[in-house]
Amino acid sequence: MKSDELRRGPESEADMTGETGEAGEAGMTGMTGEAAEAGKIDFKKTLDAYRARRGRFRILEVPELQYLMIDGVGDPNTSPAFAEAVEALYPVAYKLKFASKRDLGRDYVVMPLEGLWWADDMDAFTSARDKSRWDWTMMIMVPDWIDREMFDTAVARAAAKNRPARLEDVSLETLAEGRCVQTLHVGSFDAEGEVLDRLHHEFVPEHGLRLAGKHHEIYLSDFRRVAPEKLRTILRQPVTEGG
Repeated sequence: MKSDELRRGPESEADMTGETGEAGEAGMTGMTGEAAEAGKIDFKKTLDAYRARRGRFRILEVPELQYLMIDGVGDPNTSPAFAEAVEALYPVAYKLKFASKRDLGRDYVVMPLEGLWWADDMDAFTSARDKSRWDWTMMIMVPDWIDREMFDTAVARAAAKNRPARLEDVSLETLAEGRCVQTLHVGSFDAEGEVLDRLHHEFVPEHGLRLAGKHHEIYLSDFRRVAPEKLRTILRQPVTEGG
């Protein structure tokens, strides 16, 4: 749904999920670490919130998670602020990863880029597709053991060399989405409209629910290597009772 400017960091594509038809594995647990194998933890494989299947909407409870976040507004294909936002997130994410491994002995795979998207009229995401009206928050999930001191140190280290233009706009925040509906979309971002239209106007009301939060996307594919028609994106919508 967004721009080809979206990029992952330098992790290998082998660290990414979603290339086999399902994002994640069955029987996932929460972000405990104990459930993961010894060594590098891949939260895409241990968090149920990163499990989705193509062609199926699933209702789930998403726990409170911690993210690096940065805000913006406008068309991601033309807004310089959007590219600068993505460029600011990754240096901090990797400084945190390396610090966690070095100082705490806890290594993990840097998580994929994610985005919250919203507009005054949510039809801007389905029928109108007016990207100039979109507000957004780009983010990367980080483990719950990352604290404010580690974040501040990572930002300072990222500023020491090739300081990203929007580094000062990166924040460490928690997000509690609660009950959500999500699915795996395979294809270009512009092809998401039909899926979102069915989610918003069919599945959600038919299950006695209503939209209750910002549209959330998780980008599982490496945009440098994957053709648009093969991009794998988890589409998530927070909901509440009362459709």
